[in-house]
Amino acid sequence: MALSRLDIHRRNRGERTLVTLAGDIGPATTPLLRAALERCLLDGVTVIDIDLTTVGSCDARGLDVLLSASRRAGRVHACLRLHHPCAQITQLLAATGSTSLLLAAPVSLVPPTVPGDLMRTGTRAPGDPARRPGQPVLKDGIRLRPLTRWQAEDMREDLADLAAESVAGTPCEAYHDRGDFLHRLAVMAHRPGFALLVAETTVLVGCSFGFPVGPDGSGRRRFDGTLQESIQRLTSRARFVVLTQVVAYPHAQHRDIARRLQQRLLTDLHSSLGVALLHPADHAGQAAFSSWGWQNMGEVVGLPGLVTPCVLILPLEGLSPARR
Repeated sequence: MALSRLDIHRRNRGERTLVTLAGDIGPATTPLLRAALERCLLDGVTVIDIDLTTVGSCDARGLDVLLSASRRAGRVHACLRLHHPCAQITQLLAATGSTSLLLAAPVSLVPPTVPGDLMRTGTRAPGDPARRPGQPVLKDGIRLRPLTRWQAEDMREDLADLAAESVAGTPCEAYHDRGDFLHRLAVMAHRPGFALLVAETTVLVGCSFGFPVGPDGSGRRRFDGTLQESIQRLTSRARFVVLTQVVAYPHAQHRDIARRLQQRLLTDLHSSLGVALLHPADHAGQAAFSSWGWQNMGEVVGLPGLVTPCVLILPLEGLSPARR
């Protein structure tokens, strides 16, 4: 029997913190949750927002942890609020009379961001005419549009549908689960510098998102640091953008859509190199990326995780892979 897993990501804004949970709250994971909430209170946090968007279930013991943390918060003039619970958690709150104690009114969870956290919209992509900040890019009936974190949250289900439909019935489907997409988007959206770009006609036809890694203060995590060292050895570049997801719906112009999304995202994040990590057995995915201009550099060892990923790189147009 597989043990449940709960990923916990904390993001501070002064005396307020956003705790994003992903997984299940059960016997194996409640100690982690209890410790994380106790640490928030010990650090002097006065408002604890808990994002349950990617939590699948919560048992009575998990609810008791949340109630206990809420009572402790009240004793020190702080508060704890739950946001976006699934149907099972909503029913549990109602059955125990805890709804009014824990559940917050529907509001945006993301604390106020600094300008550098949002995707810049005024940067000119190569070959694009001058445009006002925020003005969409139109070409052949396809519009490229950056989304803020708030907009990404509102459109997350549509983006997940797009990701699932883009690989349905293909060999890539085994490596691209809809739930994994939602989890990845929720976690990556809290990365410093996170950016998301969509391609649209009358409907969504593509999206790409990622975050920068480099010597400018990012890349402090063990994963980022190890990846940065590996990419620097391969390309002689210490700064790059990890393109966590590139989706292009089967479309007459899908290669052009993917290429433009990638190039625009790199331009907007002021980076000349994109990096993607794929499962080594996802040969169809690697072939798709290769058709979009990516170069397969083989597997990278030493990164945390159970699987040694295959790394692909994408230099911005007109630049060689190794700029010395």
